Amino acid sequence: MSARSLSLSLSLPRSIEELLRRSPVLFVAAAAHVALLVVLLAVAPLDARLVMGVNPWIKPAKFAASIAIYLLTINWLVGDVALPPRGRRAVVWGTVGLVSFEMIAIAAQAARGVASHFNQSTLFDGAVFALMGIAILVNTALAAYLAYRFWTTRPPLPAPYLWGIRLGLLVFLLACAEGGFMSAHNAHSVGVADGGPGLPVVNWSTRGGDLRIAHFFGMHALQAVPLVGYWLSARASGSAPRTRRATRWVIAFGIGYGAVALALFVTALAGRPLLRM
Repeated sequence: MSARSLSLSLSLPRSIEELLRRSPVLFVAAAAHVALLVVLLAVAPLDARLVMGVNPWIKPAKFAASIAIYLLTINWLVGDVALPPRGRRAVVWGTVGLVSFEMIAIAAQAARGVASHFNQSTLFDGAVFALMGIAILVNTALAAYLAYRFWTTRPPLPAPYLWGIRLGLLVFLLACAEGGFMSAHNAHSVGVADGGPGLPVVNWSTRGGDLRIAHFFGMHALQAVPLVGYWLSARASGSAPRTRRATRWVIAFGIGYGAVALALFVTALAGRPLLRM
């Protein structure tokens, strides 16, 4: 992939065309989650119920947006690395099936007016949370397989972009592990109960530590770090010295991004909020 093609493919029509070429299945699944997001945002104002102090449809709406972004990211990445046919099918169909199951579970629990995560109040609720955990674990394994392919092969990509993908996947997987820590902790708050005062929209605690902050930030390394590598690759214009310099910048950015995610995790463990209000 040349620097010129990197620059040109940033246009929206070309990007959509390219995503469809790489994996129609992942693209359609992402589009379905965007449509679901619109529906959930329309439903939310019509429901006066609260779950842990928040409209029950806000959480599934946030997950619909996040899953759509994740599907589009995997959609792009599967076209940047060689995968054996069975491995490709596992990543594509496995990712779609697993995240869709998680979305259905979260939306169904919202419809019931109960929490989807860390909910052990009944046998059914505990089973739903356990099955969601299994789905997330398997999905993480698929992402780890994709990371393995990027780290152990040399796709024909500009070095800054390739290192952006590698480091983005690595930080993403560490954030997934932090999500497992949250599940073991059976709560996302530290020092206070879940469901207290929080920041608008994201509802991150303003009274105690909140493990979701590091989880959110680390998960989106999957988009942020490769995008920086993508942008710097286009700016390098094929020049070897510029490419080497851009690669160093991407590696530094990826390490710095991971360090910030770690700092957010340590801050939450100490019971300190991101913003005290």
